[in-house]
Amino acid sequence: MNIWDKTHECMSRDELEQLQLERLQATVNRVYKNVTHYRKIFNDADIISEDIRSLSDLTRMPFTVKDDLRVNYPYGMFAVPLREVVRIHSSSGTTSKPIVMGYTKNDIKIWSNLVARFMTAAGVTHDDVVQITFRYGLFTGAFGVHYGAEAIGASVIPMGTGNTDKQIMIMQDYKTTALVSTSSYAIALADRIEQLGIDPKSLSLKVGLFGGEPWSEKMREEIESRLLLSATDNYGVSEVIGPGVAGECLCKKGMHIYEDAFLPEIIDPETGDVLPLGSEGELVLTTLTREAFPMIRYRTGDITSLDYAPCECGRTLARMKKIARRSDDMLIIRGVNVYPSQIEDALFSVAQGETPYLIVVERKNAMDSMEIVVEVTDKIFSLELQKQRSFLEAIKKRIASVTGINVDVRLVESKSIPRQKGKIARVLDKRNI
Repeated sequence: MNIWDKTHECMSRDELEQLQLERLQATVNRVYKNVTHYRKIFNDADIISEDIRSLSDLTRMPFTVKDDLRVNYPYGMFAVPLREVVRIHSSSGTTSKPIVMGYTKNDIKIWSNLVARFMTAAGVTHDDVVQITFRYGLFTGAFGVHYGAEAIGASVIPMGTGNTDKQIMIMQDYKTTALVSTSSYAIALADRIEQLGIDPKSLSLKVGLFGGEPWSEKMREEIESRLLLSATDNYGVSEVIGPGVAGECLCKKGMHIYEDAFLPEIIDPETGDVLPLGSEGELVLTTLTREAFPMIRYRTGDITSLDYAPCECGRTLARMKKIARRSDDMLIIRGVNVYPSQIEDALFSVAQGETPYLIVVERKNAMDSMEIVVEVTDKIFSLELQKQRSFLEAIKKRIASVTGINVDVRLVESKSIPRQKGKIARVLDKRNI
């Protein structure tokens, strides 16, 4: 099996932990000197950078959470002057303000090489033609994979999202060998290929790299059998770097975390206590190489477990289990992070008051869909039919502007949404049923 960076991907545990400690000490020193937020919480906890003498000392530091990033919008968490930042990405924004991430020139170089690792592990080489169907823009996914593929020397087709028929035409005409997409979009492509009467054997596909949303082994089997490729999973966190945190090799027995760049912990999401090796819990990541936007003990909200046994592929890095659920209420819809609070804020803004609602998420024809079911209140009932339609359209537009995705909105009778102990369970995720 090909390995992009044998020096770091195949280190002994002793060598790796020594490197992690050196990089952790440098990172803690950098954030203490340059990031007001970290300097304050370190001072409040009576911690100085010289206190970090072993990896176990990391647990003395407080966690970093999304709210910390929001209150320091836009550049408060940057550890370098803005003139040294060559790239700015951001989240879609869980409130009116997004989370802003910065990258130095060296950050981009390191990022490209981290992505090159999981792409190489999946089987991509300089002979491949890589078609990227992620959205280009402030989202980190497309650019991260794009530069990783170029680092390998592969040819890149920056297709972006949508236009499925054109995606397939390009796939045919340009002889695409590696597909980058969400797993659900891969199924949608397979459906359309079948509808068009195209024999998948006539395509040149051999590798699929799927990320941006949770997916099951059953979906892997379906994708592989219908598109005739090897499907691998990869994992990224925009606030940490984007894609390039971890990725599967061809053994497909967990995603290798690039521990020389990210120090992982598994904690109890309720207590915050670090759990014993092999336990399932919330993944916490500390960056070890980021210059512009370092993170100390960032709580990802993703539930997983780590396996530190060396892999058959020769890599010695820990492997993380597929993400199946989260510790918070965040939903991932077609690769976009959506919080129920966004929907509630949008409804409140349009309705100018509290409105009973239910978020229904399901997978239709392999694609995630979201419907907002809204109970008719006296205020809504009093509206003329045309104004009710305008009301629904206003909700759709408001939600789309906040989340970046289109949703369906439906009115139902008052008190018709099921209650439990008088309360509405705000989310019905039928993907998990």
